[in-house]
Amino acid sequence: MTGTIKKLVKERGFGFISRESEAKDLFLHSKDLKGVMFDDLKEGDALNFEVAQGEKGPSAVNVKRA
Repeated sequence: MTGTIKKLVKERGFGFISRESEAKDLFLHSKDLKGVMFDDLKEGDALNFEVAQGEKGPSAVNVKRA
């Protein structure tokens, strides 16, 4: 799937991804990044990712820059 970073909370290591066909944003955690450092990301960046079911609902995993 693809989406864009809607919000990043740098000091806590997480953020949210907006997806074009979905109303609810997807949770992003810094531990799920592949080939990119969390500090290098900024709001508006395009990402490729997979969706997995986490403890608190769906979240992005295997996250890479698009």
